[in-house]
This record gives sequence, C-alpha cells and structure tokens, in this order.
Amino acid sequence: MTTPIAARLARSAAIAAAALALTACSVLKPGSGSESGTGSTSPGGTTATEGSRDVPTVRLITAQTPAIRTYRKTGARHIYKAYASRIYKGKIPPLVYAVVVVETEIDANGKVTNVTFSRVPSHAPEVPPMIAELVKATSPLPSPGKLGGHTYVDTWLWDKSGNFQLDSLTLGQRSR
Repeated sequence: MTTPIAARLARSAAIAAAALALTACSVLKPGSGSESGTGSTSPGGTTATEGSRDVPTVRLITAQTPAIRTYRKTGARHIYKAYASRIYKGKIPPLVYAVVVVETEIDANGKVTNVTFSRVPSHAPEVPPMIAELVKATSPLPSPGKLGGHTYVDTWLWDKSGNFQLDSLTLGQRSR
C-alpha cells in the first residue's frame, strides 16, 4: 500500500516528466524559426523572420498543395522543353532502369537553389547526379509567382538509354 507522501511524489514525478517531454517537443519542433538568423521556408511556403529559431538539420519540404502540384507540371514542361530529345516517347516500359524521387528547391524567381533526393536507386548510383545536373542546367525555372520560393517533389522515371519521363507528365506505363 502506498502512503500519501509516496503518491504525491509519484504524481509530482509524472508531472515533471510530462513537462520535460513537452519542452523537448517545442525545442525540436521544425519550423520554429532560425537560430542563425538566415530565414527559412516553412511547410506553408512562408519565410521565417530573422532571429527566429529553427533546427538547422531539418530540411522542410513545402506541402504539396494543388498549387504546388500545378507548378510541378510547369517545371516539368520547362525541363521537357530543354531536353526534348531526351524525353522517352510514348508509354514507358514496365521495368524502368531507375526511379528517383527528386526534391527541387527554387527561390521566388524560379532559380534552382538545391536539388536533393528522397529515393535513389542503389543499383544505379550514377543516375541521381545526372538528374541534379539536368535540373540545375535548366535554371531558372518559370517564376512561381505568388507561391514564392518552395520545394516541390517529382519522380523521374529513367530508362537505360538515358531518356526519361517525369511522373507529373508521364504518358503511363506499358503492361508488357
């Protein structure tokens, strides 16, 4: 049987643990601002102000809203125009050589500021750097207008020939 003092100590310890857990959550919360004072883009596409706090190791990808998905098609068309001879014509084969998920970060003028990958093929490590160069070489992309600087995600479907399609504009996949 517990004594009233032991019960109060247990309750106090539980409250202290909960308070510490909540404090840790707010300290680690992405998008809280930037300690370095350099401003960053939050998931909603807004820029954090100078002097606000942010966890520098967390990259924030803009929420893929309908407006961002529309811009993704605009960016894909720009890339298709730049590399018209490298676009895989028609439906792609059932097994493409590489599928790469690309995160393209642009500023408010459409300039590509960073290209990163959230999925890379382990059997084709040469493909992601080639994609990064292709994207950077097409910079600046069309102006994002009211969207401002943001990061959008698209999937590159890469054929062994070096030709590709982007998921946002793909013509689909053959069954055989």
